[in-house]
Amino acid sequence: MKALANTLQRAREAKRFTLKAVVKHTGVDAGLISKFERGKRLPSEANLVALAEAYNLPFEALKKQWLAEKIINLVQYEVDAAEILALAESRVEYLAGEKALVLQNIPSEVLDKLAKIDALKEVWQQKRPLGATQLQKMKEYFNVAYTFESNRIEGNTLTLQETHLVINEGITIGGKSLREHLEAINHAEAVDYLEKLIEDKMDINQRCLLELHYLILKGIDRENAGLYRSVPVRISGSEHVPPQPYLLGKLMEDYFLHYQSQKNILHPVILAAEVHERLVSIHPFVDGNGRTSRLMMNLVLVGHGYTIANLKGDNASRLAYYKALEAVQVNNDPVPFYHLVADAVKDSLEQHLEMV
Repeated sequence: MKALANTLQRAREAKRFTLKAVVKHTGVDAGLISKFERGKRLPSEANLVALAEAYNLPFEALKKQWLAEKIINLVQYEVDAAEILALAESRVEYLAGEKALVLQNIPSEVLDKLAKIDALKEVWQQKRPLGATQLQKMKEYFNVAYTFESNRIEGNTLTLQETHLVINEGITIGGKSLREHLEAINHAEAVDYLEKLIEDKMDINQRCLLELHYLILKGIDRENAGLYRSVPVRISGSEHVPPQPYLLGKLMEDYFLHYQSQKNILHPVILAAEVHERLVSIHPFVDGNGRTSRLMMNLVLVGHGYTIANLKGDNASRLAYYKALEAVQVNNDPVPFYHLVADAVKDSLEQHLEMV
C-alpha cells in the first residue's frame, strides 16, 4: 500500500493541510487518514473520492493505484502470485479490453468465411418471402433439430424423432425421464419466444436473457429459473473456473454494455459468438447456461437476418465445442470459437437454401 500511501501523504503536504484540515474537507476520521498515509489501511472508494476532491487529484488515476493495491493485497502471500497475476491479466485483457473486439485483427481465414456467409445470406434473402406452408414446415424442421442438438450437448438422450414427437405430438417416450421431456418442451417454447422477440424487434437486454433462462428451467428447477446464481459453480472437465457469485452483478452489467458498444461495430456472426462465449464463461446461472448462451447467440443471428445456427451435439462436435470455448477461457484465443460459430452459420444457410 506504499505507493498509494505516498501519493496521499505528498498530496496533503503539497496542500499544506493538517490532518484536522483534511477532516474538515472530507469528513474522514483523522485516525483513518493517518493509517492511509502509513499504508496500514486502504481507503474505501467513498474515502478516495473525498480525498481526490480535497487534494485536487484526478480520481481515475488515484483509483487505478487503489485497485492495484487491492489486487496486491489479495495475492501477495500466495506461492504462485506471479502466475496468478499473469492469468488474471490475460483474462482481463480479453474481457475488458479491445484485444478481441477489433475486426481488423480477425484472421483472414475467418474473414473469408464471413464473406461467404454474407453471400449465402444475400441469396437466402432473395428467396424470401416463402409461402406460409413452406415456411412453417422449414421452421418446424430446423427448430426441432436445434432443440435436439442443443439439448444433446447437455446430455439429453432423446433422439431427433423422439424430440419431434414430444414437442409436436405431445407423446411421452417410454424409458426417458420427465426432465428430458421437459427439456425438449421448454427449449421449443424458448425458441418460439426468441422468434417473438425478433418479430417485436426487441434488442438484447437483461429481461430477454432472464426470460429465456426461465423458459429453459421452468418445471425443472423453479428456485433458480430466471435468476442469477448465488453459489459458486464449477464446470465439469474444464480448467475454467467461473467467477464468484458476488461478482456477477458487475460482470453482467459489463456483458450488456459490451453488447451495446459493439453491436454496430462487429460483424453479426462475430458479435453472436461474443455474446455466446462471454455469457457461458461468466456462467451466471446454476444450470442452463449452455442452452441459454446458444439462444442468445441465435437472437443476434436471426435478428440480423441469418438463419438459426445449430451447434451439433454428437461426441466429436461436442468435444470441439468445449475445446473452442476453453481456448478463449483459458488461453485468451477466441479464433477457434469464431470458426466454430461461423461454420455453423454457413452450414445452416446452405441447408435452408437446399430446402427451397
